Amino acid sequence: MRRIGKLFTVIGLVVVLLLAAATILLATADWNRLRPILNERASAALGRPFAINGELSVDWRRDARAAGWRRVVPWMDISAADLRIGNPAWAASPAFATFERVKLRLALLPLLRREVAIARVDVTQPAVWLERRADGHANWVFDQDEEPEAQRWTLDIGEIAFDRGQVALADAISAAEVALTIDPLAQAIPFRELIGRGAAAPAANDEATPQAADGEAAAPDYAFGWQAKGRYRGQPFTGSGKTGGLLALHDAARPFPLQADVHVGNTHATVVGTLTDPRALAALDLQLSLRGANLADLFPLTGVALPDSGAYATSGRLSAELQRPGGAVFHYRDFSGRVGDSDIRGNLSFTAAEPRARLEGEISSRLLRFADLAPLVGADYDAPRARRAEQPPERVLPVEPFRTDRWRAMDANVRFTGQRLDRGEQLPFTDMQTHLLLNDGELRLDPLRFGIAGGRLEGLVRVDGRAAPMRGHARLKARRLTLKALFAGFEAMQTSLGELNGEIDLRGRGNSVAALLGSADGEIRLILNDGAISRGLMEIAGLNVGSYLVTKLFGDDEVQINCVVADLGVADGLMRPRVFLFDTENARIDVEGAASLADEQLDLVVRPQSKGGMRILSLRSPLYVRGSFKAPDAGVQTGPLIARGAGAVALGAVVAPVAALLALIAPSVEADNPCVALLEEMRAERR
Repeated sequence: MRRIGKLFTVIGLVVVLLLAAATILLATADWNRLRPILNERASAALGRPFAINGELSVDWRRDARAAGWRRVVPWMDISAADLRIGNPAWAASPAFATFERVKLRLALLPLLRREVAIARVDVTQPAVWLERRADGHANWVFDQDEEPEAQRWTLDIGEIAFDRGQVALADAISAAEVALTIDPLAQAIPFRELIGRGAAAPAANDEATPQAADGEAAAPDYAFGWQAKGRYRGQPFTGSGKTGGLLALHDAARPFPLQADVHVGNTHATVVGTLTDPRALAALDLQLSLRGANLADLFPLTGVALPDSGAYATSGRLSAELQRPGGAVFHYRDFSGRVGDSDIRGNLSFTAAEPRARLEGEISSRLLRFADLAPLVGADYDAPRARRAEQPPERVLPVEPFRTDRWRAMDANVRFTGQRLDRGEQLPFTDMQTHLLLNDGELRLDPLRFGIAGGRLEGLVRVDGRAAPMRGHARLKARRLTLKALFAGFEAMQTSLGELNGEIDLRGRGNSVAALLGSADGEIRLILNDGAISRGLMEIAGLNVGSYLVTKLFGDDEVQINCVVADLGVADGLMRPRVFLFDTENARIDVEGAASLADEQLDLVVRPQSKGGMRILSLRSPLYVRGSFKAPDAGVQTGPLIARGAGAVALGAVVAPVAALLALIAPSVEADNPCVALLEEMRAERR
């Protein structure tokens, strides 16, 4: 027994001596002799050249935070100088990255399962060249497809610390060529200080107030400043900002501070906030401010198809779920700002889904100016003239084409509410509500509602951008628009009890408002009762031709209107009155002829007929209205006035269903509507 115990004692002593010898050998070994082997093996694993050209050293340390037997297993602290990683053969630059020095802590046990586990990397003087071809090949993707999956190595990094460095990006897909320089700050800047400043306010009159990001207290200080310059999506790009100095790739609870001030073409963006879990870019929480000359400029930069607009500025909270299965989701929450002189606020979500991205949310405005809506229908706005279709000086209807090619890049489901609309004194709109739906190039505003003149204007607008030319359909109903509110600037109308009711149903083809109306088919019906007409009223309404005609018909006197009935048929852009009749206290006035929406030309005849032998009219012959919408010409038609009784002839020739016009009359509790009697008379004449 003594011999056996002595034998085990000797064996144990030998093992201890061997371990001690191995430890001494490893601790005192010249690791630089292994550089050729390491370079060769690393190049084969990466599929591209790899070289450690400077000194290589290794220290052994134990992890005091480890538990159990893992506490005994040492880590390798590796330091390598002048390290270089090459590019694949197709890349333009020979080097992917160079580093003056790299220090890292490597775990030994994961190597047994072909995993390189690095708790932390400290990088000195990094220089990186990023490149992506048009076919999607990127040099930051290390292709190991030729190796069996069981033989592939994986890389797992916990933290990255860095100092002054340079990054160059050449991306054929995003048309980006950017050079970025990173430098240490002379003095660290607390994260709270920049959040408090809020980057950049959109505008002096904006109500957008930057907010502090969640986890602000835990965010580290800003340690580095950066500057970038180049081109993005074909537009000049400049940027500057600040970042932290330690990037935690594993710990999502440790935010990485980021601040940026970027100009791309006419678009200016500022962000301040944090990234979490940057390895997968799983989340970000940033205060984002945007401003620019036109919302449509954001499409090539972000892929979000927005309409043309005037100058805009917004500020809100940007967060993201970048690893969501259905596609990355960006949330722009609690944003506020201005488009033109209109304020906007709301919440939007953008999902980068396939086959099309999707925009959802709600937007509201407390004060919406009609001038800021003009670009939506192609009217004049302040966008660069080079990008717009020239509006012919002789045309009234907008010829600016809709950008239907962008409609198929994104779907949308957005509700909009405007609490008050500003149209000056011309049209007293009070509010607006609409639900915008965009699905594979088909745009719908359904419903589309306006409050106007004490009544409502509502309906739907549908535009199919998939067709060539584009097809459009508008169906609108006006109900109980009070005349005293409609003509608020006309004193004589303030005692009126009259109302305006109407319906519009038009379908057309074309890629602009002018083309849609120029090819339109459909009908327009209007009923107006208990009003007044005068030269002053026409001037308030901005109708110069109307002012001329009223002066010729009635002089400068104000004339009471019992009823105005209009039933207009539209076929291929040519609008003809089936019935267009003014019934006043002393005369009936019939309008005949046609108006071409395609050519914007008028050819109308106005035939007045006095009632009961009373001749208050200052004219004995019909009037004509000819010429263009922009510069119409009105005058007296040669020949005598049509014989007495012509009004009855016109009534007897009515071809429009009287019932359709009667349906427009809203019941009045205060008085009988005079249009009822006129329409019943028309019905009797038809019989």
